[in-house]
Amino acid sequence: MLLCAVLAAALMFVDLRFTRMEPVRAQLSTLVAPIQWVVSLPSDVLNWGALALSDQRALVEENRRLREQILTLSHRVQRMASLTAENVRLRELLDATREHDIPFITAELLSLDPDPFTHRMVIDRGRRDGVFVGQPVMDASGLVGQVTAVSAYSSRVLLVADASHALPIQVNRNGLRFIIQGTGQYEALSVLHVPDTADIREGDLLVTSGLAGRFPSGYPVARVTQVVHDPGEPFARVDARPVAQLQRSRHFLLLFPPEPPEAPGRGGWTVRLDPVAIRAALGAAGPLEEVP
Repeated sequence: MLLCAVLAAALMFVDLRFTRMEPVRAQLSTLVAPIQWVVSLPSDVLNWGALALSDQRALVEENRRLREQILTLSHRVQRMASLTAENVRLRELLDATREHDIPFITAELLSLDPDPFTHRMVIDRGRRDGVFVGQPVMDASGLVGQVTAVSAYSSRVLLVADASHALPIQVNRNGLRFIIQGTGQYEALSVLHVPDTADIREGDLLVTSGLAGRFPSGYPVARVTQVVHDPGEPFARVDARPVAQLQRSRHFLLLFPPEPPEAPGRGGWTVRLDPVAIRAALGAAGPLEEVP
């Protein structure tokens, strides 16, 4: 036991100080992938058995609800087609860059990290599927997190609720840009450094701003639940709730956002050009505003 404890401490020290353990961890994750699949197998079998033994009346009722949902979604798609065409015409009038669809692949949950102080999960897509570190992960409702480690057949995802996760967002109503950070709780996020006079309200939808080039713009992240103004304090306390079902979702989308254009700088450095920042600088996106 003492030998194992010393060995574990040595491995943790090496992993903290050096980067040579990354390929070792990836290989070990590849070896553990069959075990993760076997662990998730009972749950899949139970779900299949419950579906096979479902009562016919329940299936008929579910079929009716799904037909109603299809009709509702079809109506929304028809309306969305009209709005999309109108948006294209307006962008052509502004001579703006055409937005392209972002490719994606689907993934399924394998396991959750048992550590109560972190919010991570393992999904069944890996390097052989083109997954890369930093890749955005979505569910049916909004942003879930980003990939932090990749092996051949699985990947680890850091959830937006983790206290070490932060990303740039903007208020969908007026375009104000801030940084949102996890609090270590699944149902709570914190918007950082919000001026006390900023126009942000309860119920505002917060979406990705596209800054920093990692997350594509326009994807929902959270909804503001509370805005507290402390007298005499320069910043307000703003709490938000993730729109993604972090504790319920089992199926996810892994996005493949396009690489931002690069221009060579002086001395061999590379400068990344953000289209959103360029349009704001040229005045096409309205008056310039200070980025917190």
